[in-house]
Amino acid sequence: VRFLFTCKSWSDLINSSSFITTQLNMNVTKHLHVSLLCLHYPDLKRPFEFYENYEDYPDLKRELEWSLFSNETFEHCSKLNHPLGIKKDYRVYGSSNGLVCISDDKLDTKSPIHIWNPSVRKFRTLAMSTNVKFRYIALQFGLHPGVNDYKVVRMLRIHKDDAFAVEDYSLSTDSWKMVEEHPLWLKCTWQNHRGTFYNGVAYHIIEKFPLFSVMSFDSGSEKFEEFIAPDAIRCWSRLYIEVYKDQICLLYYLRLFHCEEEGMSQIEFWVLQVKRWKEMRPFLYPFNYYNVVGFSIDNELLMERSSYGNALYLCNYESKQVLET
Repeated sequence: VRFLFTCKSWSDLINSSSFITTQLNMNVTKHLHVSLLCLHYPDLKRPFEFYENYEDYPDLKRELEWSLFSNETFEHCSKLNHPLGIKKDYRVYGSSNGLVCISDDKLDTKSPIHIWNPSVRKFRTLAMSTNVKFRYIALQFGLHPGVNDYKVVRMLRIHKDDAFAVEDYSLSTDSWKMVEEHPLWLKCTWQNHRGTFYNGVAYHIIEKFPLFSVMSFDSGSEKFEEFIAPDAIRCWSRLYIEVYKDQICLLYYLRLFHCEEEGMSQIEFWVLQVKRWKEMRPFLYPFNYYNVVGFSIDNELLMERSSYGNALYLCNYESKQVLET
């Protein structure tokens, strides 16, 4: 950031498309400048204590902070400020190539959506789109390499007639588009279960009692697809959808307290290959109560211990080794 204000020629160079592309390609290829962006309570360095009244927990009354942490050691790197100076509950809804999409933790159709570049302290607030009453709403962000554009996808289940709606935002044109046509199998089934965004495609878990599916929406072609989930999946709250080694995958806590290896727990694991789910060996991690956060850039599973405020773990699928903080 400081070089932007050194002189005009340096500022013009840093802001040029050729410089940005060169730096971006180098960082992506070599995995440089990769960090965890976290919204957290200040100085939260000890386990949670149990309070009869949840609101009595002292840190809940303190202002939240944005920080960057090392993706390998989890060490604190730098403190950031919200681009608008807001310190209420915000959430990250996707990131790509240094750009981060943030909005309210509890979404509604009036929630402001910001695309933020923390490294250069710049952001864009998206124009408001359709304002309708809804039952469920989801928000995702990422790069679509096929159209070379950053996309925001917003999915809603409209309260009035239980209809499903998709809105697609293009960063290059700074405009929203309502997707009019949806497949018949999607109508009246969509809820805001977990999802992910990869290569311009939004993936969401949908429930078709007693079965589950994964729906996909390509923000470039505006095409929908459905992938029936494995029969073993029966509860969405124990199901996670992530990206592992450039493949969409499902992680499922089938047996919470069962594992053949002593002192370990397991998560059932499938990857999407040629539009079919391929079952892999279970993902093992130390026995305790853990929650899936996602996969790191090195394809290690990032988890948090549910009874701790800042306890993060990296689990390696091949070696079964775990890095704790």
